[in-house]
Amino acid sequence: MLSADQTEELSQLRKMRSVSLLEGTTLLLLVGVAVPLKHLAGYPIATRIMGPVHGIAFVLYVWMLIQTVSIGGWSRGATARMVLAAFIPFGAFLNERALARRQLALAASA
Repeated sequence: MLSADQTEELSQLRKMRSVSLLEGTTLLLLVGVAVPLKHLAGYPIATRIMGPVHGIAFVLYVWMLIQTVSIGGWSRGATARMVLAAFIPFGAFLNERALARRQLALAASA
């Protein structure tokens, strides 16, 4: 049986995984679609729309990261990896996998 703290951490990990995927997807859309549309096709509206969308997703990611790290016993290295993942294209997807492994390990420890 999971303790209340473990249940809370599992819930937070699920949310963090979702936000990580959202942040990574918006970054890829910004860099892979909106920026080329702006510079190659002359559609600056693409970055005017996608830039703030990604900005909101990034702020949400940072907020969730603070909550997630404060709940669980995260090492400095794991925390640094999660911060770094937000700045690297595809990093959020690798981070999501690491979060999934942590979630599985926590659930298995019950």
